[in-house]
Formats: sequence, C-alpha cells, structure tokens
Amino acid sequence: MKRLLQTATVLLGAAALAASAYASSAHAASVVLRAAPVDADGRITLGELFEGAGSAAHVVVGQRAGSSAVLDAGQVQVIARRAGLEWNNPTGLRRIVVREGTTAASTANTQSAAARPGAMVEALTFTRSLAANEPVQPEDVAWTQVQAHLAPANGPQDAADVIGLSPRRAMRAGQVVNTRDLTSPVVIARNDMVEVQYQDSGIELTITGRAQRQAAVGDAVTILNTQSNRTIEAVAVSPGRAIAGPAAQAMRSTPARSLQFAAR
Repeated sequence: MKRLLQTATVLLGAAALAASAYASSAHAASVVLRAAPVDADGRITLGELFEGAGSAAHVVVGQRAGSSAVLDAGQVQVIARRAGLEWNNPTGLRRIVVREGTTAASTANTQSAAARPGAMVEALTFTRSLAANEPVQPEDVAWTQVQAHLAPANGPQDAADVIGLSPRRAMRAGQVVNTRDLTSPVVIARNDMVEVQYQDSGIELTITGRAQRQAAVGDAVTILNTQSNRTIEAVAVSPGRAIAGPAAQAMRSTPARSLQFAAR
C-alpha cells in the first residue's frame, strides 16, 4: 500500500510538472528567428535573434568576441523559453550564426540613450583632419565613444557608407561623422581638360575638351570640344575622364555607392 502511494505521488508530481510546462508554453509568445542575426556591441540578446521578442529583447544569450559568433540552437531555445518566448525551430537548426552589425533595436537604444544626461554612445568619428573635397579613406574614420548628444540621430551605421565620399567643408580630427556633411568627391573641375570616350556598336572615339562645370563621379558634365566648338554631354568617371553615349546612360542609372567604389 505504501509503495502504491509513493508511485501515485511520483506520477502526480510528473503530471503537475508536465501541466506547468504546458501552461508555460501555452502562454509563451511565439517568435521567429531573424534571417540574418547581427549584433552591434558584443552582447547578443534575444531581441537581436528574434522578431517580436518584446520585453525579453534585452535578455543576453551569448557574447561575440570577433566578427561573428556561433550559438547552439538548443541552448538558445531553452533561454528563450525561460524568458517567455516560444521558438519552434521549424527547420531544425543546430547552430545560429550571429555577425557583427547594427540592428534597428540597437539604433533605437542609441537614440533613447541620447535622452539621458551624460550618456555615452558609439559613433563614427574622423581620426584626422580633412580638407573640403578630400576623399575619406578607411583609416580616416573609427568608432569611438562620444557624448550621446553629439551623435547624429541618423548617423552612418557602417564605415563603408562614408569611405570614398568627401566632406563639403573642412573636418577636424575627433569630429563625429554626419552624412549630411559628406558628398561624392569632385573629380572634374570647371575648365579642366577632360578626355571623353565614346563607345557604341563597336565604334570607339576619344576626344579632349574643356569641362563647363565641375562634376563628381556619375555626374553629368558638359564638355566643349575646343576644335569643333561643339558641346558633348558626358558623365564623369574619374579625374580628367568622362564617357559619352550608351555607356554614359548606363552609368547614370548605376547607384551612387557602386560608382564611388568603381572609381577607386
């Protein structure tokens, strides 16, 4: 009789645990793993891994020391469940790769930090002073801690976004990078002698003329043929060079960022 009572107690306890687990699962918020999880500060959180993490978004899941981190999917699932989130792992993932980057959540955190007096945030700054129209090189910018009120609300989230651009005015070392202060570098100045290449259906012609205005890479520029005294509508491609014809039209339709990298 005593053994039967003990067995019944064990069974009731197991049933209670199962019921508790079922109730917890029933009340857990269902979440979806982000397609390409990224982390900005080395502390990987549930909000960076899952869409709809809600109040559990700040829960830390792991750490990232290098450019990426690999998390065990099973452990992540357990941590998420403890935080009130239910991830079913429908594709049966064993590992979750998290790469260095910036999320909307981290941007929101940065913006909210700006409201706290004396708060510090990470922002892209110039490592040296730059003259107006001097192209930004990779070594000219770095991420540093600055007072939150100095960081622009919509500042660059990736250094690659500003490499190759030029400041509209002189910038000093330590100054926070603001995309409003940057533009494509001027590669052709007014009155520069420019070599214009025309290509179409196997025909290739090259002339030299005088630029009627300044232009950055990808900008339209009018070139005066000093021999015929006729003007040519071309597109600037690099210092002292422009193209005309179908190739110019194709270049005009190319995103500006691609043109900046192509010109280097």
